[in-house]
Amino acid sequence: MPLSKYFERSFQRRFQQSAAAVQPDESEINALAFFSGKLPEHNLTPDDLFLLTLALIPHQNPVLLDRLFADILGEGEFPQLGGIRGKQHRGILPTGETALFLLAKEDSEERIRIQKEYLSPNHWLFREQVLYLEPALDGEPRLSGKLLMNPDYVELFTTGEVSPPRFSTDFPAQLISTRQEWGDLVLHPHTRQQVESLQHWLEHGNRLLRDWGMDRKFKPGYRALFYGPPGTGKTLTAMLLGKHAGRNVYRVDLSMVVSKYIGETEKNLSKLFDKAEHKDWILFFDEADALFGKRTGVRDAHDRYANQEISYLLQRVEGYNGLVILASNLRENIDDAFLRRFQSLIHFPIPRPGERLRLWQNAIPEALSLEDDVDLKIISDRYEVSGADIMNIVHYCCLETMAQERQVLSLHLLADGIQRELQKLGKGG
Repeated sequence: MPLSKYFERSFQRRFQQSAAAVQPDESEINALAFFSGKLPEHNLTPDDLFLLTLALIPHQNPVLLDRLFADILGEGEFPQLGGIRGKQHRGILPTGETALFLLAKEDSEERIRIQKEYLSPNHWLFREQVLYLEPALDGEPRLSGKLLMNPDYVELFTTGEVSPPRFSTDFPAQLISTRQEWGDLVLHPHTRQQVESLQHWLEHGNRLLRDWGMDRKFKPGYRALFYGPPGTGKTLTAMLLGKHAGRNVYRVDLSMVVSKYIGETEKNLSKLFDKAEHKDWILFFDEADALFGKRTGVRDAHDRYANQEISYLLQRVEGYNGLVILASNLRENIDDAFLRRFQSLIHFPIPRPGERLRLWQNAIPEALSLEDDVDLKIISDRYEVSGADIMNIVHYCCLETMAQERQVLSLHLLADGIQRELQKLGKGG
């Protein structure tokens, strides 16, 4: 809904009289309903509502602030009102000074209160990065910087949804998803039990902190290590957790995060976590050894900066309020400083014979029948392969069967597929 009507009335009344005297009208009630529908976890105060609209209005009605300033100022000057011109946007953009004056006028005590309560990093609008104040120029007052809205929230309030971030150097992570279900994932019983604990946190974690008041005792977020050989279900588990919790899963490309240049790795990590903060995203660091590995002894400046990068990463991971999953082939490869701070260390072992049998049965399509001499139980007992290996073998066998214009899988072809996969894995024949 357009917010211009509410903003114009509120702007004029706040300029003309004290904020305490402003009474809600229909336009304010409608504006409150609009924002509350997008921010359901917060009870918006009238001042919250005005700050949100002040930051958003240049995106919805670019000329409104110019017109209101002209109506009030005429040809004169009113420095208390703040506001600056953009570079490409030719209209007036609000600053912290604009917000402070309209919320508190020239009442010195009220101005101090507003700065402490509403224009502080501790206020939820700034803490959760809905709004932020652009840094002021050197030597100029702190509130002279522009009052800006996070681009994600601008998109949410103007279009009703937020587009997934584009994979780039500024956001080195890709959205991953799956069409598979929990029934397609075959895990060791102990592994599945631990994964269920992650599901419980995704379902009840926020309520535990908020409703039970445990936010004073527990750190936000959840940290888990998935470790085990390749192809044992670590990535699929992460995707299924996100799918069934209604949360996006982003796989972080560490090759774009880790830099040989001093300070660049921290900078890349900062961009990643800043973008993900307060989004309820699951961050999945695959092959995490590259960044989360054991710290080295300090032999030179490079070692010292590498250890600083790990310390910085540990700090950001601990402060992230969502689920962070690290995946590694070996638990021993991960620095102990991280492991002590993880709530879960989940082992994904090579599947046992019974589990391999289920994987074979799940992998072979219904359109493909087996020759009488194909015994999947014998194959499961004989060949120690992972779920990903089995999928590769079945993929090869299906294509070869189709090329032969057949719909029956022979033992000879299946054995050939297994040998090819074992040789690729360096396990011989």
